[in-house]
Amino acid sequence: MISVSDALDTLLDLVSPMAAETVPLRAAAGRVLAEPVSAKRDQPPFAASAMDGYALKSAEVEKDAMFKVIGESAAGHGFTGRVGAGQAVRIFTGAPIPEGADFVVIQEDISRSGNLITIADHPGTSTNIRPKGGDFQIGTTMDAPRVLGSADIALLAAMNIAQVPVRKQPTVALISTGDELVLPGDTPGPDQIIASNTFGLDALLTAAGARVRILPIARDTESDLRTAFELAQDADLIVTIGGASVGDHDLVAGVTETLGMSRAFYKVAMRPGKPLMAGTLGQSAMVGLPGNPVSAMVCGHIFILPMLRAMLGLATDTPALLTAPLAHPVSENGPRQHYMRGRFDGQSVHVFDDQDSARLTLLAEANVLVVRPPKDGARATGERVNYLPI
Repeated sequence: MISVSDALDTLLDLVSPMAAETVPLRAAAGRVLAEPVSAKRDQPPFAASAMDGYALKSAEVEKDAMFKVIGESAAGHGFTGRVGAGQAVRIFTGAPIPEGADFVVIQEDISRSGNLITIADHPGTSTNIRPKGGDFQIGTTMDAPRVLGSADIALLAAMNIAQVPVRKQPTVALISTGDELVLPGDTPGPDQIIASNTFGLDALLTAAGARVRILPIARDTESDLRTAFELAQDADLIVTIGGASVGDHDLVAGVTETLGMSRAFYKVAMRPGKPLMAGTLGQSAMVGLPGNPVSAMVCGHIFILPMLRAMLGLATDTPALLTAPLAHPVSENGPRQHYMRGRFDGQSVHVFDDQDSARLTLLAEANVLVVRPPKDGARATGERVNYLPI
């Protein structure tokens, strides 16, 4: 067995960043920006009013001063003339500041009679003008890599970026194995269960930016497994679920060996998730996950997500563990690193008593994995422990 950190280092060595592709702006949300992009225009592209009011010369701004209104400037329809002494232009938010004006008196401070206005209240010191390029200028850069959120998409649109360079989404092929499995919605036989791991991992990896393909369930025959691997051969990452142990019906290791898999390691000193296998199969990285539901999902968080981040060109530094006091005592840990389901209530961590790796209900209730190092001693109430949010 190898340590969790050694296993993760090895897994990251099996993958490399995906190539870049260009997609329309509307398709870029949630994708990873592959290279820096620069603004093609200033924002705002002209000095613009920040308020509804009247544009005039700042040197003439004082309470009770009177002006003649000579025109109007609205968003998309600016005033083409020039503001002279004693003159003002009715202006609306976002409209261009007319030539000759450098101050906007808000409409609440103005009284108007026909084409004459009077500054009825002290206008303050703010010019109420957004300067040209005040938000960003031509050449302002959005750095990469970054996962593009809604605010990023809005900024790219304002920069006039219609086509966005992003990392290709890694294709992940999920292969569930076992005669005991049926798909959700099917009617299981008396000795069968529903294939849950596949759909949990699909949700986890899709949310992380992967393009996931769920392949047909591979039955416990070498021919079925071979067919599954043939269907998966063009994937960037192949993930098998179940069949990676050493029982009579655990065929993944043997079949992949005959198909030319270069094995990187087998078994990790962790709980749950010990029977983890990894290597390369053709041009694909491959990870064999245990079949127990919690084991598969925990390994997805600890190992598969960092692999995806590496493939997307994102940082793969192990996230810093958070700490919190225990809500109750916990017994000493065994020889393997233990990822214990628990719940953090904002003040302390409650570690679930039952850590059976088949209990999905407890995983659904958990919002943290408490990380216990090998041979960690018993911990008392209030002692601080490390955890990962999930």
